[in-house]
Amino acid sequence: MRTVYMKLVLIALIVVCMAAGSAVAAEFKPIFDGKTLNGWKSSEMSHWSVADGAIVGQTTAQKPAKGNQFLVWQLGGLDDFDLKLKYRISGTNSANSGIQIRSQFHEEGFVSGYQADIDMAGNYAGALYDERGRGMLAERGQKTTIATGNKQSKVSIGDAQALMKIVKKGDWNEYEVIAQGNHITLKINGKVTAEVIDNDTKDREFAGVLALQLHAGPPMKIEFKDVQLKRLKMAGKKKIVLVAGPRSHGHNAHEHKAGNLLLAKWLNENVPGIFAATYDNGWPKDPTAFDNADSISIYCDGGGGHVAMQHLDEMDAMAKKGMGIACLHYGVEIPKGRPGNSMLNWTGGYFETNWSVNPHWKGEFKKFPKHPITRGVKPFDLDDEWYYHMRFVKNMKGVTPVLTAIPPESTRKRPDGAHSGNPTVRARTGMPEHVGWAYERPGGGRGFGFTGGHWHHSWAHNDYRKLVLNALVWITELEVPVNGVESRVPTIAELEADQDYPKSNNWNPEKIKKQIEEWNG
Repeated sequence: MRTVYMKLVLIALIVVCMAAGSAVAAEFKPIFDGKTLNGWKSSEMSHWSVADGAIVGQTTAQKPAKGNQFLVWQLGGLDDFDLKLKYRISGTNSANSGIQIRSQFHEEGFVSGYQADIDMAGNYAGALYDERGRGMLAERGQKTTIATGNKQSKVSIGDAQALMKIVKKGDWNEYEVIAQGNHITLKINGKVTAEVIDNDTKDREFAGVLALQLHAGPPMKIEFKDVQLKRLKMAGKKKIVLVAGPRSHGHNAHEHKAGNLLLAKWLNENVPGIFAATYDNGWPKDPTAFDNADSISIYCDGGGGHVAMQHLDEMDAMAKKGMGIACLHYGVEIPKGRPGNSMLNWTGGYFETNWSVNPHWKGEFKKFPKHPITRGVKPFDLDDEWYYHMRFVKNMKGVTPVLTAIPPESTRKRPDGAHSGNPTVRARTGMPEHVGWAYERPGGGRGFGFTGGHWHHSWAHNDYRKLVLNALVWITELEVPVNGVESRVPTIAELEADQDYPKSNNWNPEKIKKQIEEWNG
């Protein structure tokens, strides 16, 4: 009996611990500090301020709004989430506002897309509206299923007037917006006011910005406080977060942001089971950035400035949860010691100073192992800053080299230095070196290291690009297509877009275009 009792106690403790772990993972996090508009931006900031712990949007007779105004959250986007905030609206009966979710920001300063509606009169509060789009999707008290072509089927989930009675006029109300997949639910003060299941493949949105609206018209005031966000596990998709480090070398080199934006675009366009989100300029300031992620890819400068250096504990925790982790180009380098050991645990290998080297050379990749990452990849050669002689886990356990070539002897003749050369490298004359590898962690989870990625225009090489896209799908634990991830060759304009530096005098579009044509036949 004592043994049975102890087993029951142990099971109970495990259940409690699992529940506690789930609670931590699913917690709401504040995305407004209650003091400043840091992380929030509008094309007309003069209409927005902070007072008494609340975001305040206000128009007056002396300062009306020139069209609807939007305060956009800058630190991240929305995919599948649960958002809670409190609002209070005042002014005439025509006072109107809303919470834009998964919306699209336009350079002219306006926002379009889903809106959890707010108004003073009670005509629209609790309804789901499509700003500058399909119009009203579900009025208060309705559940709407939308088919392609905005064909709407509605059923009642409550009386609109009775539901309005739960709204405290002129006082604070809690608004909750839940979006998971194509299902959006609105609640005010704990009561469901509207639901939408959006099957309109043309106009629905699975991701976009969060923004607060201040409506044009007679003078009014809208206040928001206690803004909290919780990421939800994505419905029917796995999520990869691509983190770009700060700007670095100059035009067309180490273009972390522009490279990640292209990789995310190709994944989102060509892999139905994945959603790729990007964060620029270092470790995300969005406190929820990784909360529903299945994998992370880091493309940044390395060494002591590696974006993960101040976040080793967080990265270790993600690895222990089984999240996939990839590091690209200089992102494979991190100081030895605790950081290097962590990188070994995450990806199975890393660039160790005074051991690994960083020459530029043409890698000739003639054959590949049978692995999901190499599916559809044909032999190729390409000039890049291919780092080699990595420090790998003991006996390469769990590591599969997926990109291997023999460097030219000139790369081994450089003098000793932290990155340039060392006796061990020089003694490896004629030996193959691994510049890309896959890793399966003993405790679960996958890693990928890729030392290429110096030249931005190299992403236009079909096989180079395919191998990296395959790897990002693989670490996210999705099935890599039999022929690999197919994607469209970027245009010169796409390669030039989003780079951190202006075009240099050495940038020759015609020469680059000819090079791309030669690469891809």
